[in-house]
Amino acid sequence: MVTAAHPRTPTSAVPPGPVRPARAPVPPVRSGGSLRRLGPNWYASVMGTSAVAIAGASLPMVPPGTREVLASVWVLSASALAALLVARAAHWIRHRDRARADLLDPAVAPFQGCAAMALLAVGIGSLAVGGGVIGEQAAVVAATVLFAAGTVMGLTAAVGVPYLLVTRGRVRVRDASPVWLLPVVAPMVAATLGALLVGRVPAGPWRRAALLGCYGLFALSLAAVLVILPLVAVRLLRDGPPPLALTPALFLVLGPLGQSTTAVHELADAAPSAVGAADAAALGSFAAGYGTVALGLALLWLVPAAALVVRAARRGMPFAMTWWAFTFPVGTCATGAAALSARTGVAAPAWAAAGLYPFLVVAWAVAAALTLRGLTGGALLAAPSAPPPVTARTR
Repeated sequence: MVTAAHPRTPTSAVPPGPVRPARAPVPPVRSGGSLRRLGPNWYASVMGTSAVAIAGASLPMVPPGTREVLASVWVLSASALAALLVARAAHWIRHRDRARADLLDPAVAPFQGCAAMALLAVGIGSLAVGGGVIGEQAAVVAATVLFAAGTVMGLTAAVGVPYLLVTRGRVRVRDASPVWLLPVVAPMVAATLGALLVGRVPAGPWRRAALLGCYGLFALSLAAVLVILPLVAVRLLRDGPPPLALTPALFLVLGPLGQSTTAVHELADAAPSAVGAADAAALGSFAAGYGTVALGLALLWLVPAAALVVRAARRGMPFAMTWWAFTFPVGTCATGAAALSARTGVAAPAWAAAGLYPFLVVAWAVAAALTLRGLTGGALLAAPSAPPPVTARTR
């Protein structure tokens, strides 16, 4: 935040005698919203809303009529995405200085990956439940377009954001935060949507190349995650819990673990039509083994993260857009657990998915309600008013 210095009163104008500066009041918050403060973190609301639809469709047992409700949730996520794309475009046009500053701000830049993941999440939802709304063919076309745009944006964020943070952001290891995972997880989401589209690529070399390309996205994202996760864990063990408002971000660690599990199973499901039977069987075995380990790590992280959130809530954790971290990372764990159960035939992951989904729905409802209240009331997009000039007064 940049503050402007106020001109001093000329010495000749100051009356004689002891002078005491007036105490500046706390700057009030302006009512009403402003596009200037509409950051890329708002795309997390689209991701969380899409996660409700996607995770619900992945559950092994879906009550009658549920898919219609999930389709409505997907329509809501697609509408929110369209509105945010327009608003963010206006933000870049009207507030280019702020948009460029966000790219160099270590606290904001990682959220650039949310835009790509929002596109890709809506694309996955299009294939999962959107066909009943817009038709199967239109759903495939929409998913393909969103895959292309989301993959380009995701790769750009995965490479560009770390580069800017290292060269221009002056970040240090002790600044490691779970939000650093956001840009590098985007290619993993792209791998998931790509796997769902592999079967629609012409059979033969093209389909094989598409499958290998998706595995490349998976590997790129996983390598970056394996670099960042230890830094986050070390920072937490050395420096203790994060500030109260940032505590929900601890749930972001679940995102790459659950999303990679989902991706590797979707890729294994697409493999039989693209590679030989032996290779497909090996990829299926790899998916089962990897998913077991990744979801085990997710459970290991979930327990202390939840305990720290409870601790922060007791100390007055305020609402912020970081509360959306309670939604989409949990949704990825639910889809990953459901996929693992379907592949192995073991019931425990399916029960885990069924247990995580109610938490996801409640977290989404709370985050959505508080976001809507903060948006309509202007608190989430309001900027502090400029402080009044400091004046001098006599005792």
